[in-house]
Amino acid sequence: MNVESINRKVKNHSPSILGLSDFAKFAVFLPLIQKEDGLHILFEIRSHRLRRQPGEICFPGGRIDKEDKTDQMAAIRETQEELGILREQISDVSPLDYFVSPFGMIIYPHVGFIEDDHLIDPNPDEVAEVFTVPLSFFLNTKPRIHYVNARIEPEADFPFELIAGGEDYNWRTNKIDEYFYIYEDKVIWGLTAKILAHFIEMIR
Repeated sequence: MNVESINRKVKNHSPSILGLSDFAKFAVFLPLIQKEDGLHILFEIRSHRLRRQPGEICFPGGRIDKEDKTDQMAAIRETQEELGILREQISDVSPLDYFVSPFGMIIYPHVGFIEDDHLIDPNPDEVAEVFTVPLSFFLNTKPRIHYVNARIEPEADFPFELIAGGEDYNWRTNKIDEYFYIYEDKVIWGLTAKILAHFIEMIR
């Protein structure tokens, strides 16, 4: 391999996230609904039939399929499937900042509006309940932030003899910030709360 070949390949490369193909990719939709008392945000309570995170509060969303041409289209499709609504009821969809999870996931959040919310008919296999919270609540309420410490634990056969410091290697540690909003008897936390906090900061 010569210099020209290397330069040609490097110059034609479009930078991305290292290891992107190994990440599980999900799209999420933050739904805004106009009500008589102002704008509301819609949330789902996940069905207790689900294996992952049953009973937790979230936004509509799910894994991006091969058939989805874009992450935005995936967010819209998932919202239609979970809320039982038509594409025409979803409007003004825009992307928010995407989130790279330390657990091998990339989340692509979007925000938009749902019209005719009285036509919402949630899929009981995925959604136990839907509810809305006035946008004004989040504009006037800061999230509580708590931290979870993340520790590095090498597997038993890790080759310590190949790295400087061996078993005394000074691993970099980290902590994960978990956001919480509490509205009446509802606890909105985790990634849903983090996406929500980002959106609120955007529109302030």
